[in-house]
Amino acid sequence: MSSPAILRQSEDRMPATTAIDEAGPAPAAAPAAAPSFGTLALRWYRLNRAGLRAIAIGIISLLAFLLVWHLLTTYRVVFFVRFTNVPSPLAVYASFTKAIHDPKFLMHIVLSCRRIFIGFSLAAIVGVPLGLIMGRFKLVHEIVFPVAEVLRPIPAIAWVPMAIMLWPTNEQSIVYITFLGSFFPILVNTLHGMSLVDPVLVRAAQCLGARERSIFREVYFPASLPHIFTGLTVGMGVAWVSLIAAEMISGQYGIGYFTWEAYSLVQYADIALGMIAIGVLGLGSSMLIRGAGQLVMPWRLK
Repeated sequence: MSSPAILRQSEDRMPATTAIDEAGPAPAAAPAAAPSFGTLALRWYRLNRAGLRAIAIGIISLLAFLLVWHLLTTYRVVFFVRFTNVPSPLAVYASFTKAIHDPKFLMHIVLSCRRIFIGFSLAAIVGVPLGLIMGRFKLVHEIVFPVAEVLRPIPAIAWVPMAIMLWPTNEQSIVYITFLGSFFPILVNTLHGMSLVDPVLVRAAQCLGARERSIFREVYFPASLPHIFTGLTVGMGVAWVSLIAAEMISGQYGIGYFTWEAYSLVQYADIALGMIAIGVLGLGSSMLIRGAGQLVMPWRLK
């Protein structure tokens, strides 16, 4: 082949980028404009629409409850239930503004929260591992379960005389009653969660060479976590019920004692204030447990 033919073939095989390089660099693309505040707000609203709707409905429900309460107490309605002596929301609010400046009322709340924290923490520390062990080992289940089932139906208020005899101080007996109230829901729900673990997962872990400790950590515990947190939430509610009963009967301080003392002194607004304080404290503690459950179990978030 001649030299001119070779040159023509090499020119034909030249890449198209040579022509682009000769033409010069392409102009740079214009930067995208930043989204406006209105666009970002609309995106945030669409992502959180369900949560905002639930909050709005909750606020409307509370306002409706306060309105009905105000009307029933203002007009002293008597219809099966007597509202003649029930304090109005304004009277309870006045009692609240007075109580928040009283160190004794704050001390009642702090002591009740401390008792709940100690009793509930002990119940969780004992109940969760015991439920896991009972669910895994049949012999332990056969030994502990009959005793637990006999003691579980006994109400917390029935434990007050026994607790006073068992423990040397009032504080210890109240914490013990709070512990009992929250222990059994935690134990039963943990045991129920262990019974629902898929045995196929356990056999798969065993076939892969996992030891007992690894099976507990990687299979049983994660699978039982939803039921464990259900037991913790229920146990917290029962713990508050047990605590208030114990404080009303044998306590000298605490929000339960404050409510019972208000009844003894015929201070109706303080009775309602104590009840509302109990409800708010119980709601806050349950929300803390649910928030902890969402952090521990992110796969359950929708």
